[in-house]
Amino acid sequence: MGLHKILKIVAILLSLAGIVFLAMILSKGGDVVAQTGEGVDGYLYIAYITLAITLAFVLVFVLKGVFSGNVKNTLVSIGAFLLIVIISYVLADGTETQLKDGQMLSASGSKWVSTGLYVFYIMAVLAVGAMIFSGIKKVSK
Repeated sequence: MGLHKILKIVAILLSLAGIVFLAMILSKGGDVVAQTGEGVDGYLYIAYITLAITLAFVLVFVLKGVFSGNVKNTLVSIGAFLLIVIISYVLADGTETQLKDGQMLSASGSKWVSTGLYVFYIMAVLAVGAMIFSGIKKVSK
């Protein structure tokens, strides 16, 4: 039995279980479910199972794609991204900051927020530069 058939059967079983739990929720009435949350647990478990299966397949196929392609280029790209993160971390300043709700953001948290912003800015500049370079290269041909 192929993987496709197994996945079809799992999808049908999850769908039927979801329909059964939905019918149980509807039979209790909207007011009872809204006030007590009774009957929602089974429906949530189906959602969690579906999410777990989806994440597992995404992880498997991403890793399969990474290792079936050019691993050297992948590792160079990851290294370049880590270098950008390290440079951003060095450039970031970390100062305790008062938040709007009265709590304090720690110096470490502030430094990581600044790091994230610097990474975004550097990546945005690189993306715009790559688009401009590509456009100029196309026009010059």
